[in-house]
Amino acid sequence: MPPEWESGSHESPDDPHNSHNPQNLELLCHLDNSSHGNASCVLWEPMGDGKHVISLADNHALLWDLTESSTQATISSSATLEGKGQLKFTAGKWSPHHNCTQLATANDTAIRGWDLRTMSQIYCIENAHGQLVRDLDFNPNKQYYLASCGDDCKVKFWDVRNINEPVKNLEEHSHWVWSVRYNHSHDQLVLTGSSDSRVILSNMVSISSEPFGHLVDDDDLSDGEDNHQDEKTKEPLQDSIISTYEEHEDSVYAVEWSSADPWLFASLSYDGRLVINRVPRALKYHILL
Repeated sequence: MPPEWESGSHESPDDPHNSHNPQNLELLCHLDNSSHGNASCVLWEPMGDGKHVISLADNHALLWDLTESSTQATISSSATLEGKGQLKFTAGKWSPHHNCTQLATANDTAIRGWDLRTMSQIYCIENAHGQLVRDLDFNPNKQYYLASCGDDCKVKFWDVRNINEPVKNLEEHSHWVWSVRYNHSHDQLVLTGSSDSRVILSNMVSISSEPFGHLVDDDDLSDGEDNHQDEKTKEPLQDSIISTYEEHEDSVYAVEWSSADPWLFASLSYDGRLVINRVPRALKYHILL
């Protein structure tokens, strides 16, 4: 948004002295995947120079290379989903780990992992959910951990090195779960949105990168704090539901964490309502202190 729009002025929009000049968006390039079907999602490379994009169209995963001028996109490699059942991708997530060489996709009740260097499948969780898988997200701090959600009302957490069983299940929603998101900084904080019209913030600390809370180096402790720190690190913290948000009156299709403020998140429902919330202050200080 143009910075002058953020001043919060409330003058009349008809005032000629207050005329906003919307900045025109410039079309840089077109991803012409019409020959591969309808795109269900487009993913930017998590790291790097922004020159690579993946689109999932029907049963095709297409890796696009944007040229130096970014005015043209070419398909550098692709993979095709083959086999029985519903062969259409419903969701995908580009892993920020392993030098961004891995992709996870969902189709029907299955979750698949792909190596982007060879565009070959590296793992498959056949019946990850009892019904359609709606969304995926990688833990930003634990390289093998993946969250999924679906129409069986469940959120599941996976270690892709051992795909026989999920590491953890969450069954707090009463209808389809459309969206799951890890907090970018504090991966124990997990958001989910569902067509039960609720947003749930969970504290999945037992499978996070800091299962014992924030550990302090011995060098940073004074003598009087030693005993307190010992007590704190004996027991792993317990998973819990932090809060359930019910400001929506319709299905919640998307939840997202702010990229600028780790304690801020937004949710969007079918009726167009956008709600912005904060992590409860008490929990924020419990995590930080």
